[in-house]
Amino acid sequence: MKLTLLIGGGLILVLIASELLLRWLFGFGTPPLYLADAEIGYLLAPNQRIRRFGNRIEINRYAMRGPEIAAKRSPQGLRVLLIGDSIANGGWWTDQPEILSLQIQAQLATMVWATVPDPIEVLNASANSWGPRNELAYLRKFGLFEAQAVVLLINTDDLFATAPTALPVGRTRNYPDRAPALAWLEVLNRFRKDKPFPELEAVQAEGGDRVGANLEAIQQIHEQVAASEGQLILAMTPLLREVTPPGPRDYELVARDRLTQFAVAQGIPYIDFLEPFQNSPDSSGLYRDHIHLSPAGNRQVAAALTQTLYPLLKSTMESGPRDQG
Repeated sequence: MKLTLLIGGGLILVLIASELLLRWLFGFGTPPLYLADAEIGYLLAPNQRIRRFGNRIEINRYAMRGPEIAAKRSPQGLRVLLIGDSIANGGWWTDQPEILSLQIQAQLATMVWATVPDPIEVLNASANSWGPRNELAYLRKFGLFEAQAVVLLINTDDLFATAPTALPVGRTRNYPDRAPALAWLEVLNRFRKDKPFPELEAVQAEGGDRVGANLEAIQQIHEQVAASEGQLILAMTPLLREVTPPGPRDYELVARDRLTQFAVAQGIPYIDFLEPFQNSPDSSGLYRDHIHLSPAGNRQVAAALTQTLYPLLKSTMESGPRDQG
């Protein structure tokens, strides 16, 4: 009897200790949570401050990854809005100070700090697997936050993104809407495959011209930004398999060409990272997996976006403050 009690007590202590270790060391038990939205599909739940695998994640009241902001820009300040998917967001694998938006903000601050009396802000509206139609819906719901420039950062797959849907929220492991009771439950859940359900499969099988639908969404984003006298910048990162021979697949080349022609016709500054990544001495070192960027990849993208943003913001400074929508 005593031996049984000792063994049982030991097991309980091990379970408690491992639960605490999983929470404090890895952040299990407190995953980033999502909200379903009828138009956007889903967005990160506001007001989250968590740590995952040692990396800090902060989500403000506008579902942005970043610190709290005022709804209106400082009268003499500069504000950029970066909007995109997990590449812009950085995910759990990127510590808060290393996300693209804050890297760009820091670089811009060193370039214009002497001439801007108010802070320079680079906001980050993003979520995993967002496409242009999700991003358009976010901007329609929340507005542009008086940003003088909006950077739409997409990747090749986003040209083929399906329509927004809230179906994954709370039903798939990558889009939880509540924290698990135990960290151990989240660990075990990572080994479970999501059960397919017909409604989501129907959305994922969307037919028709997906590229055209997403270009139309970018066009509407462009119109919203232009109506607020701001400047849209479009940037696209390639998949890892595109930067090594044989390069993009035929259907991707067709979609890329459509995007390039669209940007030229609309007069939208467009940065295609395919060639710079292909010409990198260590193309594979720019990625952490098949699509997401490594710290080196993030630095290259942040530097290029900063160089494109600087003359636009410099022109804004020289022309004086304007009211933005």
